Amino acid sequence: MDSVKIGIIGGGRIGKIHADHVRRLPNVEIVGIADLFGGEPLAAWCYERGIPYYPSDGDNFISNPDIDAIFICSPTDTHVSLIRKAVKAGKHIFCEKPVSQLLLETEKAMEEVSQANIKFQVGFNRRFDHNFLRLREHVQQGTIGEPHIIKITSRDPNPPHLDYIRSSGGIYMDMMIHDFDMARYVSGSEVESIYAQGNVLINPAFRECGDVDTAIVTLRFENGALGVIDNSRQAVYGYDQRVEVFGSKGSVAVTNDHPNTAIISTAEGVMSDKPLHFFLERYEKAYELEVRMFIDSIIQDTPVTVNGYDGLQAERIAYAAKCSARLGRPVRMDEIYQITEA
Repeated sequence: MDSVKIGIIGGGRIGKIHADHVRRLPNVEIVGIADLFGGEPLAAWCYERGIPYYPSDGDNFISNPDIDAIFICSPTDTHVSLIRKAVKAGKHIFCEKPVSQLLLETEKAMEEVSQANIKFQVGFNRRFDHNFLRLREHVQQGTIGEPHIIKITSRDPNPPHLDYIRSSGGIYMDMMIHDFDMARYVSGSEVESIYAQGNVLINPAFRECGDVDTAIVTLRFENGALGVIDNSRQAVYGYDQRVEVFGSKGSVAVTNDHPNTAIISTAEGVMSDKPLHFFLERYEKAYELEVRMFIDSIIQDTPVTVNGYDGLQAERIAYAAKCSARLGRPVRMDEIYQITEA
């Protein structure tokens, strides 16, 4: 295949981000964006960029013979249905995380994907961040020996809107799921067990939504390594994204990106700029790279970087974390199917 024609379902923030990156790539055409509720604002946005807009639910859009690949950027509860339709239509698929909030539904959808001759990539954009790519490279090369401890911090500058919280699946599924994927990515191992604890320390409304705004999990990996992940919905100093891997021969750590590297030292103290404000700034290049590599995998017929199995494993860990938090004890990955829906 020399070129790829893309259809995007979902014209919200993430759909627009991917559209802007896709349209800059050579040998790629956006056939259109479908969004049932996009309306005039999305139509105007598409018009400015020369992108056709299809104000539909996406069903007929998916079956459009001009489309080679579908980007699923719609709400999570629509993903599985759209994946099945895209599989039936023989389209390659890029799907935002999580695939769904129901583990068994995700498993069934991934079975259908695995039986189809298509590319399927999950939108775990942090794997494409220049910092984390370098960290993983050192771990894989054995620079720090065998991994012993993995520490991951993810803290947002501001809490999301409560309407989002009510339907997001909770902090472990919508936020920490990125860190669960990163834990597998940098450790090179599957998770064996998890112990999750959370609390409401920022806004009591999170409790009313059945969620927490602050959480810590500890992980035991199959290769013997241990992990710690902490999440907060509000870091007053900005977007806080750090990873450290400590091993038998040393450690490798990456810290936050800043607008610049200037450090001001005076009698009053040592100062620098705050971290980049949020994920749009921090991961702009990562979003661009993940899209480019997905397109390359289609054109060159090579495996995708983050496949359906990766998406499913991250969801399994998130589900185990929800179970652990509810039960107040560690949960082994091999027992999650004996625990009722968390």
